[in-house]
Amino acid sequence: MIDKLNKIAERFRELELEMSRPEVIADLVRFKALTRERSQLVPVVTAYEDLKKFKRELEDSTSLLREEKETGMKEMLQAEVEELGGKIGELEGRLLIMLLPRDPHSGKDVILEIRAGTGGEEAALFAADLFRMYSRYADLKGWKIEYLSVSDTGLGGYKEIIVSVRSPEAYDRLKFESGGHRVQRIPTTEAGGRIHTSAVTVAVLPEAEEDEIDINPDELRIDVYRSSGHGGQSVNTTDSAVRITHIPTGMVVTCQDEKSQLKNKTKALRVLRARLLEKATRERMEREAAIRKSLVGSGDRSERIRTYNFPQSRLTDHRIGLTLYSLEKIMEGDLDPVIDALKKHEVEQQLSKADI
Repeated sequence: MIDKLNKIAERFRELELEMSRPEVIADLVRFKALTRERSQLVPVVTAYEDLKKFKRELEDSTSLLREEKETGMKEMLQAEVEELGGKIGELEGRLLIMLLPRDPHSGKDVILEIRAGTGGEEAALFAADLFRMYSRYADLKGWKIEYLSVSDTGLGGYKEIIVSVRSPEAYDRLKFESGGHRVQRIPTTEAGGRIHTSAVTVAVLPEAEEDEIDINPDELRIDVYRSSGHGGQSVNTTDSAVRITHIPTGMVVTCQDEKSQLKNKTKALRVLRARLLEKATRERMEREAAIRKSLVGSGDRSERIRTYNFPQSRLTDHRIGLTLYSLEKIMEGDLDPVIDALKKHEVEQQLSKADI
């Protein structure tokens, strides 16, 4: 472990030196990439420096304890040695977790896609409820949300909503949300009081940098048409809506929320780039079966990951067998108990396979 920590500390010094060079500062793409790498190393380097400091202090205190004759001073030194030993043990445990293989998308913003599945209008209403839950969670964390594409039902629900969530924590916290979300509750329109089951799919895609995914313009078919449903007075008066088809994969992205055709095209390309990155990542993970097995679920949209039972105020995450009876708080954005449990499980799975 110490060898790895020394290499990380050396890389951190190299980054700081490189980031101070004028030609690197002038290259915004390069500088941003180095800044992201440096920010990921800061907690490890800081903890390692603390570990070395505590070990030096422990060595000094242990040496003094061996030579000390006075009882009161020996007791004080003994307490100091025990306290330092505890701090060192805690830091070594933290550093062990920090040295686990990092998700290659760690630290990225995400594209969050929520779509109504089976269940008609009730599924669309639950899609809106899930979006509100994630929005509240983002507010509590101080994250920024940007709308990319919205298709509502006119009755308070969403057929589909796509947003960007911007924060260095966004992907690391939300990556567990990809998959099928099932709701069991009594719809407001249900006169007989029967419980209905509906489904919503969620996809959390790491937002791709332009240099990560190269999109050939010749492989795109771009159609423009008149917007409908959003956009105020300009709705249906200009061809501002954009539909982009990526010919090699057949992926289709539409965006019509902005009054500007150029802005809609830019947003649509961001979504397409994120989907292509997710596709490339999924294909790589399928080739690396050992890595895939170490993750909490596959992130497949068809995989049912969670059930929200409103009559019992119960949330069940089927991947780790977690059940919480605090559904009202969770739907108000209190997602940390769920996400923390999933992260803990992921770390335990990785530690069982770690070679550090």
